[in-house]
Amino acid sequence: MTGVFTRRDCAATVLGGPTVLIDIGGLRIVVDPTFDAAGPHGYLTKVAGPAVVEADLGPVDVVLVSHDDHPDNLDDRGRALALAAPLVLTGPAAAGRLGPRAVGLPAWASHSVPRADGGGDLTVLAVPAVHGPEDGERDTGGNVNCEVTGFVLSGSGLPVIYISGDNASLRTVAEISRRVPDVNVAILFAGAARVPSKFRGRPVTLDSRRTAAAAAVLGAAIVIPAHYDGWTHLSETATDLVTAFDEAGLAPLLHLRDHAAWASLQP
Repeated sequence: MTGVFTRRDCAATVLGGPTVLIDIGGLRIVVDPTFDAAGPHGYLTKVAGPAVVEADLGPVDVVLVSHDDHPDNLDDRGRALALAAPLVLTGPAAAGRLGPRAVGLPAWASHSVPRADGGGDLTVLAVPAVHGPEDGERDTGGNVNCEVTGFVLSGSGLPVIYISGDNASLRTVAEISRRVPDVNVAILFAGAARVPSKFRGRPVTLDSRRTAAAAAVLGAAIVIPAHYDGWTHLSETATDLVTAFDEAGLAPLLHLRDHAAWASLQP
């Protein structure tokens, strides 16, 4: 695909893996940029490149990085895009590694970004994520696996958008729902990622059934799944997501599009 994506008023598209492009409030936001070609990345293997190359995105205003520890969430070309962006929002530890343009947000801290549409500010709220089983060993910072940050985007006249990052915890989703009871759109990282050497091979991201359960807990009108393909350690597919949402009676909420196809964020 060639040519710059025309900016949308209020829409999102998954570009492959965890990488999501969001146009909102006149801003272009990229979540967890991964633009490397398929191939091995340490102990992980990428099996599909991005649906769109980074040059086709045009100017990017904000990059959200859930974590920089794993190449399936921030690879080499994704890191280059992030470091060239005017603003990167991420967790405190990742910000220390990503340099001066990165702002580290602890859980429940927020950052205001002036909107390009004249509607005031876009508020980006950092929210917790648990990158593994609830009973997984925690580091000195209380993190399972590593520090991961989710995000909630909001602003006057805009839908409230929750971005989970690599989270496997329904308890965490319930806490976010209590604190942010008006989520309209949920961008949920799914795929039931498994690494045999970690946590006895148990999922370190939401599986399909828990993705549907998270959607029910949040009460979101629109659910956009991400991070369910493109890597060998993802153990569930788009088909599993469709089945899980259908069995839960939530099929109308699931907005599963081809990569690089836009989904409206207006409920």
